[in-house]
Amino acid sequence: MLDVNAHPIMTRWPAQFPDRIQLYSFPTPNGVKASIMLEETGLPYEAHKVTLSDADVKSAEFLSLNPNNKIPAIIDPDGPDGEPLGLFESGAILLYLAEKTGKFIGQSSSDKHRITQWLMFQMGGVGPMFGQLGFFHKFAGSEIEDPRPRERYVNEAKRLLNVLNQQLEGQDWIAGDYSIADIAIAPWLRGLDFYNAKELVGWEEYPNVAAYLERFMQRPAVQKGLVTPARD
Repeated sequence: MLDVNAHPIMTRWPAQFPDRIQLYSFPTPNGVKASIMLEETGLPYEAHKVTLSDADVKSAEFLSLNPNNKIPAIIDPDGPDGEPLGLFESGAILLYLAEKTGKFIGQSSSDKHRITQWLMFQMGGVGPMFGQLGFFHKFAGSEIEDPRPRERYVNEAKRLLNVLNQQLEGQDWIAGDYSIADIAIAPWLRGLDFYNAKELVGWEEYPNVAAYLERFMQRPAVQKGLVTPARD
């Protein structure tokens, strides 16, 4: 059984409140999924800033919780059957917290599966494709002279935005009621600002998506989760 107080990660990021969920994260599109969900559910938690530097995410302490050296990760001292549980991968964390609280996962088994398919849509599509778009448009990949990588991810981002725009026709949230699908998808839409890519993908061509992101950003829990843990 996982011993929260003796976990190696505690030597680098000690818990002031070990009886609360421990969040190890940084405010990236993936990182804020966990903090927004924790704010939305009202679960007590303690946030620890884990930067994206190798000194943090590749440290032995962090790797003891997440061998994939990516944020976010959590430890819940009150996990299933009353035993502590450590988790990594943002989608897995969203599903776990939704099932733990019974919130943002729908009212029926059918709801849950419909929501989960859109969560997987983000995990397998929106996140990886938008991330590559950012790499080839804003970061080191922008120095590559061959235009084909950039064009590939621009076109794929446009395709995904069109899927979302159609899905949001006539409804406020991606799978009916507000859910973990929205908590997963919307931060990546916001990330297009960070990548300076809205004009590149023709943002104005997706009015349902633009209105959706604005609704999402107005939620108090979202506003708090986006800055937790603080960068500075």
